[in-house]
Parts: sequence; C-alpha cells; structure tokens
Amino acid sequence: MRQTKIARNIRLGIENLLLHKLRSFLTMLGVVFGVGSVVAMLSVGEGASKEAMAQIRKLGSNNIIVSSVKPVEDEATNTQRSMMSIFGLTYDDYERIAKSFDTIRQVTPVKLTRKETRLRERAMELRVVGTTPEWFRLVPRTILAGRTIRAEDQEKLAPVVVLTEFGARKILATESVIGQTVRIGGDEFEIIGIVKSEGGEAGNLQIPDQQVDAYVPMEVARRYFGDIFTKMTSGSFQREKVELHQIIIQVDKAEHVEATAAGIERMLEQFHKKKDYSMSVPLALLKQAEATKRTFNIVLGSIAGISLLVGGIGIMNIMLASVTERTREIGIRRAIGAKRHQIIYQFLIETVVLSTIGGLIGLGVGTLIPFLITYFSGMATVMTLNGILLPLFISMGIGILFGLYPAINAAKVDPIIALRHE
Repeated sequence: MRQTKIARNIRLGIENLLLHKLRSFLTMLGVVFGVGSVVAMLSVGEGASKEAMAQIRKLGSNNIIVSSVKPVEDEATNTQRSMMSIFGLTYDDYERIAKSFDTIRQVTPVKLTRKETRLRERAMELRVVGTTPEWFRLVPRTILAGRTIRAEDQEKLAPVVVLTEFGARKILATESVIGQTVRIGGDEFEIIGIVKSEGGEAGNLQIPDQQVDAYVPMEVARRYFGDIFTKMTSGSFQREKVELHQIIIQVDKAEHVEATAAGIERMLEQFHKKKDYSMSVPLALLKQAEATKRTFNIVLGSIAGISLLVGGIGIMNIMLASVTERTREIGIRRAIGAKRHQIIYQFLIETVVLSTIGGLIGLGVGTLIPFLITYFSGMATVMTLNGILLPLFISMGIGILFGLYPAINAAKVDPIIALRHE
C-alpha cells in the first residue's frame, strides 16, 4: 500500500514537471553540467594520479636508488682541457652498503656509458649498462627472447649483451636474434637475450632503464670500458672518472625502507667530502603521489561542486516560482484534508525527481567526456564507482536541500487565502 502511494506521488511529480517541459529541462541543465563536470574531473584526476603511481611502482616500492651526481663546483672549475673530474659512487661504497645493513635483501651496482653498436651497415648509439644478475630481479622486465646475465658470465668475463626490444629491432632488423654478434665500441659481444624496456620518468626520478639500453656483465664493463669517460663539448673535451653511476638497493620490508635510506645517507656522508651523489626513495614518492592525488581530487571536486551548487540554486528558484503559481492548487488540497507534511512531501518529490533525472543525464555526459579526452589526446582517464555514485547522490541531496525551503513555504500557505488566489 505504501509503495503504491510512493509510486503515485512520483508519477504525479513527473506529470507536474512535464506540464512545463522547457522550464524543467532548463532547470535540470545546472545539475546535468554539475554532475557531468564532477564525473569528468574526477576521472581525469584519477587517471593522471594512477599513471604517475604506476610509473613509481615500476621502480620498486621497496627499492632505494643512489645515483652519482657531478658537484656544482666541479662543473664551474673544470675549464681546462686536461683537467679530470673524479666524483660519484665507488666500488667500495657498493661493498659497504651490501655488508652493513641487515635490512637489505639484495643490491646491484650500475655502470653507464654510451657506445655505438654496429651490425654490419646498421648502427645506433646505445646506453651500455654494466650490472650484475641482481639488476633483473630488482628492476623486473619481461624477457622476450633468450636469457639475462648470469653469475657465470661475470666469472668468465663473457662478452655477452642483453638488448632492449627497441635496440634489437633497430640493430637486428630481420636478422636472427639470439647468438648474433654485434660490435659495441670496438669490441664484439654475443647477444644472449632481448627484454622489454619501461623507459620514462616517475615524478622527478628517471626510471633505471631506457629504450636504448644494452646490458653487459659488470666485470666486462670494467675491463672493456674502464672508469674514465671523455665528453666532447664545443670543441673541447672533459674527462671524468666515475666508478659507479648507480647503486640500486632492495630492502626486505616496506616499513624498513626510510630508516635504511637514512642509514645509507649517513654512511655515504662519512666517505664523501662533497655531495656527489643523490638518493631517491620510490616509496616516499609513492606516498607523496597518493597525498597529491587526494588533494587533487578534493580541489577538482570542489570546483565541479560549484556547478552543482548553481544547479541547486536554479532548482530552488524554479520551485519557489512554482509554489506561487500553484497557490490555489495548494489551497484546494489543504481544504480537502491534505496535511502540511503531505504538501512538503509532494514538492520534495518533484525536486528530487528533477535533480535525479538531471543527475542521470549528467552521468551520461560525464562518462562521455573522459572517453573523448582519452580518444583525442591519449591522456589516461579512469572511471571509478565512487566517482560515479558520489556525484549522483550529491545531486539527489541537492534536490532535497534546495527543495526543502520551497516545500515548507508551500505547506505554510493559509488554505483560505490560497483559495482566493487568482
């Protein structure tokens, strides 16, 4: 019985709104655009934050990355052609870090240089990464063919190389992959594997691998390429001695990451008179990204919520006008026994129906906008259940909030005066 009564009241509310179709439609537009903008903005914000956090997770949330950095004073004073800068991480730093912390699960050194890689007439410059087998466990990447570096490659000083997919396509073209020999610099290396790279940036942090990487055993890199690098700039050259360009550390538990990073920082300060290294902690970046995401969503939601507020004010304005127009109808209802709460209930149903229909249309618009943004710009957008339901419930709440005052005004109308109203 009660359900039938509610259904009848909803039907009456819809019929009253359909008496003024254009006015009802224009009133709904505020809610439509409000809900649509909330859904679209939350989708764009969610997509941007998830993309950033996915990049950070590629670094490993339990990892710490220590990188060599050329001190500013060295750059300022290195003006002579014969001067050599000595800076950065050392093999001793790697040994000390590996042996000094119980919380470290595994650690790998990284030596970087750029060399031309050639297969007959095809050639391109690759970033040669000298490292150990642990690298591929700390920075896991999909193996597309063959294998990665093993411990015996280190021990035997085997001249083997693992290419990224991009470099393999450029150098090998239609050639067979595994077992092919290429020249890196002036030395021959056997290709033993192809891996998929995930080059890019996460926040201000460079992801350890790039599309143009070639991985060789650390001991081979030391033997073939050495520690001294020459840079040609504007007709002059600069010589730099850097033993290790990076040390990547994996901590056993997430809760130990920040304490371990602080311990490594203190240890490095004791052996480095100048600040020739930097430390990046992906876990800290991840926490920062999550905090930024929450702030970003709040800001975007607040801006879009203003549109909903404007839509609510529009609903209140129209409903106040409707109360004035229907004063005689209200008087008749009161005269035949309608209670005040029934009048309030009737007007509230109309405003809720108005805002709910507007909210549903707004959801359709808000769902379409992220799709178009992704299609035309390539920007990632993510629709979430909260991002859909929250604006809809807010629009229904606005219908109740802004419809309550006009409904109470309608219920306060004196039935005798209302019956005399023309």
